[in-house]
Amino acid sequence: MAGEDIIMLSQKDLKRFYVIEKVREGTVKQVSAAEILSLSTRQIRRILSRIGKEGSRGIVHRARGNPSNRRYSDTVKSRSIALYRHRYRGFGPTLAAEKLSESHGIGITDETLRKWLIASGDWKKARKRALHRQWRERKQHCGAMVQMDGSHHDWFEGRGPRCVLMGYTDDATSRSFCRFYEYEGTMPAMDSFKRYIRKYGIPLSVYLDKHGAYKSKGKPTLEEELQEIGPLSEFERALSELQVEVIHANSPQAKGRIERLFGTLQDRLVKEMRLRDIKSIEEANTFLDQYLSAYNRRFAVSPVSREDIHRDIPKGLNLNDIFCLKTKRTLRNDFTVAHNRKLYQVQSHIRASAVVVHDRLDGSMAITHKDRPVQFVEIASRPLEEKKQPLHVHKKVYRPTKHDYWRNLKFGKHRHEQGHLIGSLP
Repeated sequence: MAGEDIIMLSQKDLKRFYVIEKVREGTVKQVSAAEILSLSTRQIRRILSRIGKEGSRGIVHRARGNPSNRRYSDTVKSRSIALYRHRYRGFGPTLAAEKLSESHGIGITDETLRKWLIASGDWKKARKRALHRQWRERKQHCGAMVQMDGSHHDWFEGRGPRCVLMGYTDDATSRSFCRFYEYEGTMPAMDSFKRYIRKYGIPLSVYLDKHGAYKSKGKPTLEEELQEIGPLSEFERALSELQVEVIHANSPQAKGRIERLFGTLQDRLVKEMRLRDIKSIEEANTFLDQYLSAYNRRFAVSPVSREDIHRDIPKGLNLNDIFCLKTKRTLRNDFTVAHNRKLYQVQSHIRASAVVVHDRLDGSMAITHKDRPVQFVEIASRPLEEKKQPLHVHKKVYRPTKHDYWRNLKFGKHRHEQGHLIGSLP
Protein backbone atom coordinates (compact mmCIF):
# COMPACT_ATOMS: atom_id res chain seq x y z
CA MET A 1 0.00 0.00 0.00
CA ALA A 2 3.04 2.21 -0.37
CA GLY A 3 2.38 5.48 -2.10
CA GLU A 4 -1.38 5.36 -1.35
CA ASP A 5 -3.15 8.03 0.68
CA ILE A 6 -4.18 7.21 4.19
CA ILE A 7 -7.73 5.84 4.16
CA MET A 8 -9.98 5.88 7.25
CA LEU A 9 -12.04 2.69 7.31
CA SER A 10 -15.03 2.11 9.52
CA GLN A 11 -15.69 -1.17 11.31
CA LYS A 12 -18.18 -2.01 8.59
CA ASP A 13 -15.55 -1.38 5.91
CA LEU A 14 -13.00 -3.50 7.77
CA LYS A 15 -15.45 -6.37 7.98
CA ARG A 16 -16.17 -6.12 4.27
CA PHE A 17 -12.48 -5.92 3.40
CA TYR A 18 -11.73 -9.01 5.51
CA VAL A 19 -14.46 -11.09 3.84
CA ILE A 20 -13.52 -9.89 0.33
CA GLU A 21 -9.88 -10.82 0.97
CA LYS A 22 -11.03 -14.32 1.88
CA VAL A 23 -12.93 -14.45 -1.41
CA ARG A 24 -9.79 -13.35 -3.29
CA GLU A 25 -7.77 -16.05 -1.51
CA GLY A 26 -10.36 -18.65 -2.56
CA THR A 27 -11.28 -19.74 0.96
CA VAL A 28 -14.78 -18.20 0.79
CA LYS A 29 -17.11 -18.41 -2.15
CA GLN A 30 -18.88 -15.35 -3.57
CA VAL A 31 -22.31 -16.74 -2.62
CA SER A 32 -21.22 -17.24 0.98
CA ALA A 33 -19.65 -13.75 1.10
CA ALA A 34 -22.91 -12.25 -0.19
CA GLU A 35 -24.86 -13.95 2.62
CA ILE A 36 -22.34 -12.83 5.26
CA LEU A 37 -22.34 -9.19 4.12
CA SER A 38 -26.08 -9.09 3.17
CA LEU A 39 -25.17 -8.10 -0.37
CA SER A 40 -25.95 -9.52 -3.77
CA THR A 41 -23.39 -11.65 -5.60
CA ARG A 42 -23.32 -8.95 -8.30
CA GLN A 43 -22.26 -6.37 -5.73
CA ILE A 44 -19.57 -8.73 -4.45
CA ARG A 45 -18.14 -8.95 -7.98
CA ARG A 46 -18.18 -5.14 -8.28
CA ILE A 47 -16.24 -4.76 -5.02
CA LEU A 48 -13.74 -7.43 -6.13
CA SER A 49 -13.23 -5.55 -9.38
CA ARG A 50 -12.69 -2.20 -7.61
CA ILE A 51 -10.24 -3.65 -5.12
CA GLY A 52 -8.33 -5.27 -7.99
CA LYS A 53 -7.99 -1.83 -9.64
CA GLU A 54 -7.77 0.56 -6.68
CA GLY A 55 -6.53 -1.61 -3.85
CA SER A 56 -7.99 -1.05 -0.36
CA ARG A 57 -9.56 2.24 -1.53
CA GLY A 58 -12.03 0.20 -3.56
CA ILE A 59 -13.81 -0.98 -0.41
CA VAL A 60 -14.94 2.57 0.39
CA HIS A 61 -18.29 3.66 -0.97
CA ARG A 62 -17.95 6.04 -3.90
CA ALA A 63 -20.34 8.58 -2.29
CA ARG A 64 -18.26 8.97 0.85
CA GLY A 65 -16.95 12.49 1.28
CA ASN A 66 -19.13 13.87 -1.50
CA PRO A 67 -22.16 16.07 -0.89
CA SER A 68 -25.52 14.31 -1.09
CA ASN A 69 -27.56 14.68 -4.25
CA ARG A 70 -30.59 15.32 -2.02
CA ARG A 71 -28.95 17.99 0.09
CA TYR A 72 -30.71 21.31 0.69
CA SER A 73 -29.27 24.33 -0.98
CA ASP A 74 -27.44 27.01 0.97
CA THR A 75 -30.29 29.40 0.15
CA VAL A 76 -32.84 27.16 1.90
CA LYS A 77 -30.53 26.75 4.87
CA SER A 78 -29.83 30.46 5.32
CA ARG A 79 -33.51 31.37 4.84
CA SER A 80 -34.62 28.79 7.40
CA ILE A 81 -32.16 30.07 10.00
CA ALA A 82 -33.11 33.69 9.28
CA LEU A 83 -36.84 32.94 9.69
CA TYR A 84 -36.14 31.08 12.91
CA ARG A 85 -34.22 34.01 14.35
CA HIS A 86 -36.75 36.61 13.24
CA ARG A 87 -40.08 34.83 13.87
CA TYR A 88 -39.62 31.54 15.68
CA ARG A 89 -36.99 32.35 18.28
CA GLY A 90 -37.26 29.89 21.17
CA PHE A 91 -39.28 27.33 19.18
CA GLY A 92 -38.09 23.75 19.36
CA PRO A 93 -36.73 22.29 16.10
CA THR A 94 -39.78 20.04 15.69
CA LEU A 95 -42.33 22.84 16.06
CA ALA A 96 -40.20 25.27 14.05
CA ALA A 97 -39.95 22.78 11.18
CA GLU A 98 -43.74 22.43 11.20
CA LYS A 99 -44.18 26.21 11.03
CA LEU A 100 -41.65 26.57 8.23
CA SER A 101 -43.59 23.98 6.24
CA GLU A 102 -47.07 25.35 7.03
CA SER A 103 -46.41 29.07 6.67
CA HIS A 104 -43.41 29.33 4.35
CA GLY A 105 -43.44 26.19 2.21
CA ILE A 106 -39.97 25.07 3.37
CA GLY A 107 -40.21 21.31 3.68
CA ILE A 108 -37.30 20.25 5.87
CA THR A 109 -37.18 17.63 8.59
CA ASP A 110 -36.87 18.53 12.24
CA GLU A 111 -33.53 16.69 12.51
CA THR A 112 -32.07 18.68 9.62
CA LEU A 113 -33.21 21.93 11.19
CA ARG A 114 -31.87 20.83 14.57
CA LYS A 115 -28.41 20.22 13.09
CA TRP A 116 -28.45 23.59 11.35
CA LEU A 117 -29.53 25.42 14.51
CA ILE A 118 -26.94 23.65 16.66
CA ALA A 119 -24.22 24.52 14.14
CA SER A 120 -25.33 28.16 14.04
CA GLY A 121 -25.53 28.39 17.84
CA ASP A 122 -29.32 28.98 17.93
CA TRP A 123 -30.09 25.72 19.69
CA LYS A 124 -28.39 23.56 22.29
CA LYS A 125 -28.49 19.83 22.72
CA ALA A 126 -30.82 18.75 25.51
CA ARG A 127 -29.81 16.04 27.93
CA LYS A 128 -32.11 13.05 27.91
CA ARG A 129 -33.91 12.51 31.18
CA ALA A 130 -33.62 9.20 32.95
CA LEU A 131 -36.71 7.06 32.65
CA HIS A 132 -38.94 6.77 35.73
CA ARG A 133 -38.37 3.54 37.55
CA GLN A 134 -42.04 2.56 37.46
CA TRP A 135 -44.46 2.41 34.58
CA ARG A 136 -48.20 1.98 34.71
CA GLU A 137 -50.06 0.47 31.80
CA ARG A 138 -52.74 2.61 30.16
CA LYS A 139 -56.39 1.91 30.84
CA GLN A 140 -57.92 -0.23 28.15
CA HIS A 141 -61.10 1.80 27.62
CA CYS A 142 -61.60 5.46 26.83
CA GLY A 143 -63.43 6.99 29.78
CA ALA A 144 -62.13 4.55 32.38
CA MET A 145 -59.94 7.23 33.95
CA VAL A 146 -59.29 10.89 33.24
CA GLN A 147 -56.23 12.67 34.64
CA MET A 148 -56.90 16.24 35.75
CA ASP A 149 -54.75 19.12 37.00
CA GLY A 150 -54.16 22.87 36.78
CA SER A 151 -51.06 24.47 35.25
CA HIS A 152 -49.82 27.82 36.58
CA HIS A 153 -47.74 29.52 33.88
CA ASP A 154 -47.18 32.86 32.17
CA TRP A 155 -49.28 31.72 29.23
CA PHE A 156 -49.43 35.15 27.57
CA GLU A 157 -45.72 35.93 28.11
CA GLY A 158 -46.51 39.27 29.74
CA ARG A 159 -49.07 40.37 27.14
CA GLY A 160 -51.94 39.60 29.50
CA PRO A 161 -52.67 38.50 33.07
CA ARG A 162 -51.22 35.34 34.55
CA CYS A 163 -53.77 32.56 34.57
CA VAL A 164 -54.26 28.82 35.06
CA LEU A 165 -54.92 26.17 32.43
CA MET A 166 -57.28 23.48 33.73
CA GLY A 167 -56.43 20.34 31.77
CA TYR A 168 -57.93 16.88 31.28
CA THR A 169 -56.41 13.95 29.42
CA ASP A 170 -57.92 10.51 28.94
CA ASP A 171 -55.59 7.83 30.27
CA ALA A 172 -56.32 5.34 27.49
CA THR A 173 -56.13 7.68 24.48
CA SER A 174 -54.34 10.86 25.67
CA ARG A 175 -57.25 12.84 24.21
CA SER A 176 -57.08 16.24 25.88
CA PHE A 177 -59.49 18.96 26.98
CA CYS A 178 -58.38 22.32 28.43
CA ARG A 179 -59.71 25.72 29.43
CA PHE A 180 -58.17 28.87 30.91
CA TYR A 181 -59.26 30.41 34.24
CA GLU A 182 -58.10 33.22 36.47
CA TYR A 183 -57.18 30.87 39.33
CA GLU A 184 -57.17 27.22 40.35
CA GLY A 185 -60.00 26.54 42.74
CA THR A 186 -63.32 24.85 43.35
CA MET A 187 -65.42 26.88 40.92
CA PRO A 188 -62.96 26.59 37.97
CA ALA A 189 -62.65 22.85 38.65
CA MET A 190 -66.42 22.44 38.64
CA ASP A 191 -66.91 24.57 35.53
CA SER A 192 -64.20 22.80 33.54
CA PHE A 193 -65.42 19.33 34.55
CA LYS A 194 -69.00 20.31 33.67
CA ARG A 195 -67.82 21.37 30.20
CA TYR A 196 -65.82 18.15 29.83
CA ILE A 197 -68.75 15.82 30.55
CA ARG A 198 -71.04 17.81 28.27
CA LYS A 199 -68.58 17.20 25.43
CA TYR A 200 -67.39 13.65 26.10
CA GLY A 201 -69.61 12.16 28.82
CA ILE A 202 -69.09 11.14 32.45
CA PRO A 203 -65.87 9.14 33.09
CA LEU A 204 -65.66 6.33 35.63
CA SER A 205 -62.85 7.93 37.65
CA VAL A 206 -60.75 11.07 37.92
CA TYR A 207 -57.06 11.02 38.87
CA LEU A 208 -55.80 14.26 40.44
CA ASP A 209 -53.52 15.64 43.12
CA LYS A 210 -54.26 16.75 46.69
CA HIS A 211 -54.84 20.43 46.00
CA GLY A 212 -57.07 22.09 48.60
CA ALA A 213 -59.84 22.50 46.03
CA TYR A 214 -59.86 18.75 45.28
CA LYS A 215 -59.26 17.16 48.68
CA SER A 216 -60.70 18.38 51.97
CA LYS A 217 -58.21 18.97 54.76
CA GLY A 218 -60.84 19.44 57.46
CA LYS A 219 -61.72 17.10 60.30
CA PRO A 220 -64.66 14.71 59.87
CA THR A 221 -67.90 15.57 61.63
CA LEU A 222 -69.60 13.21 64.07
CA GLU A 223 -72.01 12.12 61.34
CA GLU A 224 -69.13 11.39 58.95
CA GLU A 225 -67.30 9.39 61.63
CA LEU A 226 -70.40 7.29 62.25
CA GLN A 227 -70.69 6.62 58.52
CA GLU A 228 -66.94 5.89 58.35
CA ILE A 229 -66.34 8.44 55.60
CA GLY A 230 -63.88 11.31 55.52
CA PRO A 231 -64.73 14.94 54.95
CA LEU A 232 -65.39 15.74 51.29
CA SER A 233 -64.45 18.88 49.44
CA GLU A 234 -67.18 20.51 47.38
CA PHE A 235 -65.58 19.13 44.22
CA GLU A 236 -65.45 15.61 45.66
CA ARG A 237 -69.05 15.96 46.77
CA ALA A 238 -70.13 16.98 43.24
CA LEU A 239 -68.30 14.03 41.65
CA SER A 240 -69.72 11.61 44.21
CA GLU A 241 -73.24 12.72 43.22
CA LEU A 242 -72.32 11.74 39.65
CA GLN A 243 -70.87 8.41 40.89
CA VAL A 244 -67.38 9.33 39.69
CA GLU A 245 -64.54 7.81 41.69
CA VAL A 246 -61.92 10.33 42.86
CA ILE A 247 -58.34 9.03 43.08
CA HIS A 248 -55.69 11.27 44.66
CA ALA A 249 -52.11 10.91 43.42
CA ASN A 250 -49.26 10.92 45.91
CA SER A 251 -46.72 12.47 43.52
CA PRO A 252 -46.62 14.45 40.25
CA GLN A 253 -44.94 11.49 38.55
CA ALA A 254 -47.98 9.33 39.25
CA LYS A 255 -50.09 11.45 36.88
CA GLY A 256 -47.37 11.74 34.26
CA ARG A 257 -49.67 12.01 31.25
CA ILE A 258 -51.25 15.29 32.33
CA GLU A 259 -47.84 16.61 33.42
CA ARG A 260 -46.38 15.84 29.98
CA LEU A 261 -49.39 17.47 28.36
CA PHE A 262 -48.69 20.68 30.25
CA GLY A 263 -45.02 20.49 29.30
CA THR A 264 -45.97 20.25 25.63
CA LEU A 265 -48.57 23.03 25.80
CA GLN A 266 -46.25 25.37 27.69
CA ASP A 267 -43.99 25.12 24.67
CA ARG A 268 -46.29 24.73 21.66
CA LEU A 269 -49.49 26.50 22.78
CA VAL A 270 -47.60 29.50 24.15
CA LYS A 271 -45.85 30.01 20.82
CA GLU A 272 -49.04 29.55 18.80
CA MET A 273 -50.72 32.26 20.90
CA ARG A 274 -47.67 34.47 20.46
CA LEU A 275 -47.99 34.25 16.68
CA ARG A 276 -51.66 35.30 16.96
CA ASP A 277 -51.00 38.00 19.58
CA ILE A 278 -53.53 36.48 21.99
CA LYS A 279 -53.51 38.40 25.25
CA SER A 280 -56.73 37.60 27.16
CA ILE A 281 -58.43 34.55 28.66
CA GLU A 282 -61.47 34.97 26.41
CA GLU A 283 -59.36 34.99 23.24
CA ALA A 284 -57.31 32.05 24.47
CA ASN A 285 -60.39 29.91 25.22
CA THR A 286 -61.79 30.65 21.77
CA PHE A 287 -58.50 29.60 20.16
CA LEU A 288 -58.26 26.46 22.33
CA ASP A 289 -61.34 24.91 20.70
CA GLN A 290 -59.75 24.76 17.26
CA TYR A 291 -56.23 24.13 18.54
CA LEU A 292 -57.15 21.05 20.62
CA SER A 293 -59.12 19.55 17.73
CA ALA A 294 -55.96 19.47 15.60
CA TYR A 295 -53.82 18.51 18.59
CA ASN A 296 -55.96 15.47 19.43
CA ARG A 297 -56.08 14.32 15.81
CA ARG A 298 -52.31 14.27 15.76
CA PHE A 299 -51.30 13.07 19.23
CA ALA A 300 -54.20 10.97 20.52
CA VAL A 301 -53.61 7.20 20.43
CA SER A 302 -55.96 4.29 19.82
CA PRO A 303 -57.08 2.46 22.98
CA VAL A 304 -56.78 -1.28 23.46
CA SER A 305 -60.56 -1.56 23.36
CA ARG A 306 -62.59 0.58 20.98
CA GLU A 307 -65.58 0.75 23.31
CA ASP A 308 -65.95 4.20 24.89
CA ILE A 309 -67.29 3.80 28.44
CA HIS A 310 -68.05 7.45 29.12
CA ARG A 311 -71.58 7.55 30.53
CA ASP A 312 -74.21 9.84 29.06
CA ILE A 313 -75.60 12.55 31.32
CA PRO A 314 -78.92 11.21 32.67
CA LYS A 315 -81.98 12.95 31.29
CA GLY A 316 -83.61 15.30 33.74
CA LEU A 317 -80.42 15.70 35.80
CA ASN A 318 -79.85 19.35 36.64
CA LEU A 319 -76.10 19.88 36.59
CA ASN A 320 -76.54 23.33 38.15
CA ASP A 321 -77.67 21.65 41.39
CA ILE A 322 -74.57 19.46 41.39
CA PHE A 323 -71.81 21.84 40.33
CA CYS A 324 -72.36 24.50 42.98
CA LEU A 325 -71.29 25.36 46.51
CA LYS A 326 -73.75 23.94 49.01
CA THR A 327 -73.97 25.57 52.44
CA LYS A 328 -76.30 24.60 55.29
CA ARG A 329 -78.02 27.63 56.85
CA THR A 330 -80.40 28.05 59.78
CA LEU A 331 -84.01 28.93 58.98
CA ARG A 332 -85.06 31.52 61.54
CA ASN A 333 -88.44 31.74 63.21
CA ASP A 334 -89.47 34.57 60.87
CA PHE A 335 -88.60 32.36 57.83
CA THR A 336 -85.47 34.32 56.95
CA VAL A 337 -82.05 33.00 55.97
CA ALA A 338 -78.77 34.90 56.36
CA HIS A 339 -76.10 34.14 53.76
CA ASN A 340 -73.04 36.09 52.60
CA ARG A 341 -74.08 39.15 54.58
CA LYS A 342 -77.50 39.21 52.92
CA LEU A 343 -80.94 38.35 54.20
CA TYR A 344 -83.49 36.25 52.29
CA GLN A 345 -87.17 35.72 52.98
CA VAL A 346 -88.40 32.16 52.40
CA GLN A 347 -91.87 32.24 50.87
CA SER A 348 -92.55 28.49 50.78
CA HIS A 349 -94.31 26.99 53.79
CA ILE A 350 -91.93 24.34 55.11
CA ARG A 351 -91.23 22.80 58.47
CA ALA A 352 -87.51 22.90 58.89
CA SER A 353 -84.83 24.26 61.15
CA ALA A 354 -82.26 24.52 58.35
CA VAL A 355 -82.06 24.80 54.56
CA VAL A 356 -79.29 24.38 51.98
CA VAL A 357 -78.08 27.38 49.98
CA HIS A 358 -76.64 26.75 46.49
CA ASP A 359 -74.09 29.20 45.03
CA ARG A 360 -74.03 28.35 41.32
CA LEU A 361 -71.34 28.79 38.70
CA ASP A 362 -73.22 31.54 36.87
CA GLY A 363 -73.47 33.66 40.04
CA SER A 364 -77.10 32.80 40.77
CA MET A 365 -78.36 31.32 44.01
CA ALA A 366 -80.95 28.75 45.05
CA ILE A 367 -82.35 27.47 48.34
CA THR A 368 -83.46 23.86 48.78
CA HIS A 369 -84.99 21.70 51.48
CA LYS A 370 -84.75 17.92 51.11
CA ASP A 371 -83.43 18.45 47.56
CA ARG A 372 -86.53 20.44 46.61
CA PRO A 373 -86.34 24.10 45.56
CA VAL A 374 -87.73 26.69 47.94
CA GLN A 375 -89.21 30.02 46.84
CA PHE A 376 -87.47 33.04 48.31
CA VAL A 377 -86.80 36.72 47.77
CA GLU A 378 -83.94 38.89 48.87
CA ILE A 379 -84.72 41.45 51.53
CA ALA A 380 -83.28 44.64 50.12
CA SER A 381 -82.90 46.38 53.46
CA ARG A 382 -83.14 45.12 56.97
CA PRO A 383 -86.04 46.53 59.04
CA LEU A 384 -84.95 49.05 61.62
CA GLU A 385 -85.17 47.72 65.12
CA GLU A 386 -87.20 49.83 67.50
CA LYS A 387 -85.22 51.06 70.44
CA LYS A 388 -86.95 49.88 73.57
CA GLN A 389 -87.28 52.40 76.36
CA PRO A 390 -85.71 51.23 79.61
CA LEU A 391 -88.19 50.20 82.26
CA HIS A 392 -88.22 52.40 85.36
CA VAL A 393 -88.49 50.25 88.45
CA HIS A 394 -89.86 52.17 91.46
CA LYS A 395 -87.83 51.02 94.37
CA LYS A 396 -89.36 51.19 97.82
CA VAL A 397 -87.56 53.76 99.90
CA TYR A 398 -86.85 52.56 103.41
CA ARG A 399 -87.44 55.16 106.06
CA PRO A 400 -86.14 54.39 109.57
CA THR A 401 -88.51 54.56 112.49
CA LYS A 402 -87.98 55.52 116.07
CA HIS A 403 -88.22 51.89 117.11
CA ASP A 404 -85.16 50.72 115.13
CA TYR A 405 -82.73 48.90 117.41
CA TRP A 406 -79.71 50.83 116.31
CA ARG A 407 -81.12 53.98 117.87
CA ASN A 408 -80.38 52.50 121.33
CA LEU A 409 -76.78 51.55 120.47
CA LYS A 410 -74.20 53.12 122.77
CA PHE A 411 -70.50 53.63 122.26
CA GLY A 412 -67.44 54.14 124.42
CA LYS A 413 -67.77 52.98 128.04
CA HIS A 414 -71.25 51.64 127.39
CA ARG A 415 -70.02 49.13 124.78
CA HIS A 416 -70.60 46.13 127.13
CA GLU A 417 -74.17 47.14 127.56
CA GLN A 418 -74.38 47.48 123.80
CA GLY A 419 -73.31 43.85 123.33
CA HIS A 420 -75.85 42.77 125.90
CA LEU A 421 -78.53 44.80 124.11
CA ILE A 422 -77.76 43.28 120.72
CA GLY A 423 -77.63 39.79 122.15
CA SER A 424 -81.05 40.24 123.74
CA LEU A 425 -82.74 41.25 120.47
CA PRO A 426 -85.36 38.81 119.26
